[in-house]
Amino acid sequence: MNVKPALRLRGHPLLYAICLHLAIGASLWGYNIGVLSSVLVHPGFSKTLRDPPPSTRGIITGVYYVGTLLSYIFLAHPLADWLGRKSAAAIGTVVMVIGMWCMAAARGLAPLVVGRLACGLGVGIISTTVPLYQSEISPAKERGKFVTMNHVGFIAGMAVGLWVGYGMSFWKTTSGDFWGWRFSIFFQIIPASIFLLGLPFLPETPRWLVQQGRKDEAKAILHTLRPSSIATQELHLISTSTTRLPPTFSSFKRLTFSLFRDPALFTRLWRAFLLQFMAQMCGAAAMKYYLPSLLQNLGLSVQSSLMAGAIEMTLKIGMTVVEMWIIDRLGRRLCLVLGAVIMGVAMLINGALPLMYPDNMNKPADVICIMFIFVYAMGYSLGLGPAAWIFPTSVRARGLNLAASGGALGSIIVSQIWPLGNAAFGSGIYFFFMIVNFACAPTIWFLYPETKGRELEDMDALFGETDTQRELAMGINNGEQVSASPRTSGEEQDRLLAD
Repeated sequence: MNVKPALRLRGHPLLYAICLHLAIGASLWGYNIGVLSSVLVHPGFSKTLRDPPPSTRGIITGVYYVGTLLSYIFLAHPLADWLGRKSAAAIGTVVMVIGMWCMAAARGLAPLVVGRLACGLGVGIISTTVPLYQSEISPAKERGKFVTMNHVGFIAGMAVGLWVGYGMSFWKTTSGDFWGWRFSIFFQIIPASIFLLGLPFLPETPRWLVQQGRKDEAKAILHTLRPSSIATQELHLISTSTTRLPPTFSSFKRLTFSLFRDPALFTRLWRAFLLQFMAQMCGAAAMKYYLPSLLQNLGLSVQSSLMAGAIEMTLKIGMTVVEMWIIDRLGRRLCLVLGAVIMGVAMLINGALPLMYPDNMNKPADVICIMFIFVYAMGYSLGLGPAAWIFPTSVRARGLNLAASGGALGSIIVSQIWPLGNAAFGSGIYFFFMIVNFACAPTIWFLYPETKGRELEDMDALFGETDTQRELAMGINNGEQVSASPRTSGEEQDRLLAD
């Protein structure tokens, strides 16, 4: 598809417009998380499900991540590679909207679970396709800046979800009990519609077009996004480094299995999977979904806890810039370790003080616990929150999706552990996550090399040179026809464009 003339933008203004629109897509999965945390404490929601026990709340939270896990493994990558990044994002949005309707119309547990599962399936596609699109259209030297807009959109979506839930808490009539939490869920139709209606006006990524043999369209789009001299050079580099494979199950299976059989790729894959797994096992999923309930346990009312969560998430939007500045200067590994230690200390405080001063008998102790919940959030943003991983171009989408499945698996586990553990052990459940966070620190320090200051092509020096590109270029594996250069890898392309 050619660039729509209605955009009337070129170069950086067009890039900013595209990434701003993609940030709306990122806000969809942020809103899904933020709004459920307010729905779980809404009195009308409890009445609809007849005061569900902790195990039921855990199922409602966890089934969403079952959907994302299935999406990461089976749906997101094939759709993005076979239909294109835009079409995949559109399909994910439609599936999410269907799930939203099921949830908003639910009068019992079954349709609510089905809706949550559908939302997870849709968000799983969106949450991997949007960052992939952003990284593929952004200039190498400024990729971090443009991709950061994705994280800002995610945080903004969570903040809006909490603010909408806070607003619905003032609707205390009988109608409010019935419609309040349903409206909170239904509200996301607005950003979803804006995102979906705007997708046809966005260009497809040049890299995907070259993979499909549509080089003329890729050339036209690159000349719209870049100055002519850079566009010509970038098109040449993309053409020589991009593998052209037919959209068949055979090609999909072959490149997927290369992540496991190629030692250099597998060493990246298991580290990426483990990093995403730790990013949720540290307690982050519980802190996002059960934050209002946690604050209620520390003496705040429902409205005050929702407001505190919304304020914290809103301030976090601005803190994203500060956190990125710190990360760039201290290095990724040190920030990951510091973040894990900070989160561990915050969990220790929240586990110990309520045991020392039970039943909210000491207000200063409750205030300290509330403060350290926000300290925990800062530690997460500094370390595991924005953690990402780099794979070679030919397996980037597959690698990122398989790595993201580690986060989904961790979220499923945590969504069950937290409500049941909190019901059984009270604040003692914090000690479990304290141990996890303190264990993450040495794990990261000894197993993950520092990547600060390294060009992307230097990743081969850290993890070993892959042989996938060479195999594809030689056209082996059952004689399937492919096209790639054994000399120009995706990392070399990024370096040359950055020079």
